[in-house]
Amino acid sequence: SFSCTGPIIGFLLVQVSTTGSVIAPAIGMLGFAIALALPFTLFALFPSWLKSMPKSGGWMNVIKVTLGFLELAFALKFLSVADLAYGWRILDRETFLALWIVIFGLMGLYLLGKIKFPHDGDESRVGVARFFLALVSLAFAVYMIPGLWGAPLKAVSAFAPPVMTQDFNLYSNEVHPRFKNYDIGMEYARQQGMPVMVDFTGYGCVNCRKMEAAVWTDSKVGGIINDQYVLISLYVDDKTPLNEPLKVTENGTERTLRTVGDKWSYLQRVKFGANAQPFYVLLDNDGNPLNKSYAYNEDITSYIEFLQKGLEHYVK
Repeated sequence: SFSCTGPIIGFLLVQVSTTGSVIAPAIGMLGFAIALALPFTLFALFPSWLKSMPKSGGWMNVIKVTLGFLELAFALKFLSVADLAYGWRILDRETFLALWIVIFGLMGLYLLGKIKFPHDGDESRVGVARFFLALVSLAFAVYMIPGLWGAPLKAVSAFAPPVMTQDFNLYSNEVHPRFKNYDIGMEYARQQGMPVMVDFTGYGCVNCRKMEAAVWTDSKVGGIINDQYVLISLYVDDKTPLNEPLKVTENGTERTLRTVGDKWSYLQRVKFGANAQPFYVLLDNDGNPLNKSYAYNEDITSYIEFLQKGLEHYVK
């Protein structure tokens, strides 16, 4: 029903080529192969099970159409990642949410039998399970409506584009980066005599969106970042070409940095020894760390402590 091969196998092959690890990718490939082969193996061993399976009919078409709605929704999510990375600005947050509201609203109406497609049966009765699934779909569509005016929508923050892409926003407690360029942001911080918070993030980073919606929207966290730090967000998957490709040497191998994202990813690996996002680093005006780095953790208390320790070390 869903195209899952590319992300799983691609991740495992990249892990082999970049880290040289063999055991973990082998286990991953084995698990993937078992999951695909197990149903066929069981039906081959016990062919009588095929007779007990439900026969295809109208219910099968309902499943196909419902999965079609879900495929459209997830297709928009992946399109939005490419849209952000390449700077097309086709799917800003409000456009994305409007399309999702329509998709899940129509799916709810379809499950209630208010919309019919050519292969649907003529049966007008709606089962209990289908009825409650329709309620969930319609409730989800209604839940997303305040997002058109800037509501954080923590339940979908991992899938929707960042709030900063929204043109019309009635909410004022969001945190927005002052700069998306490390050198310019550091120069500004030196001039203002302020510490720096570097946010290594990505347009396609699900956990980054979760942190921004679950932690950064806290009034105390947002106040500290906005008022006492110079926030620099560096998108490691930004596909904007550099004015001139940069040749660098990493682990004895020469490589060429061609995009803005390549540059920030290289900076994170070389200067801070990490390659995962989100990744937060507090720096003084000379680029020296003020505190231990912070990765994905939605505990607001821990995040506040992380920010306050950085301020204390900066004053010292």
